[in-house]
Amino acid sequence: MNDGEFEFGTDGPKAILVGVDGSPTSLHAFSYAIGLARRQRSRLVVVFVETTPGITGMVATTAAAFAESTSQVATELKQQVESIAAEMGVACEFLAGPGDPYSELIRIAKDSQVDAIVVGSSTHAGHRLIGSLAIRMVKAGRWPVTVVP
Repeated sequence: MNDGEFEFGTDGPKAILVGVDGSPTSLHAFSYAIGLARRQRSRLVVVFVETTPGITGMVATTAAAFAESTSQVATELKQQVESIAAEMGVACEFLAGPGDPYSELIRIAKDSQVDAIVVGSSTHAGHRLIGSLAIRMVKAGRWPVTVVP
């Protein structure tokens, strides 16, 4: 390459992980991440973690109804994500499963060898005291983390 010649391409992340849960901030994070993935020609890993409230004391029918509703949310998010990714020409993988969001995002980020993580900011007041998912991801210090409002 000659001096002064502009190089087209990317030095950005090759793979980006974004956590979604259907909340407005997670959908903003997805929009930001898919735009970044399109511009950087990155692979996008979209993760939905099904969290369950304490099952202790929960009636079996209530637990079953909750599991069915989270499964429905995952299905709807997957369809939405895959449709948008196809429209934008972004390679995208949607993963869903049960667990603790922080632990699952860290595990999947390692397994998928991502270079960056995008999450939505928390809207829960209690997270100011005990720490939100976004703060915990930043403190992990393993990947660049973008927190989208």
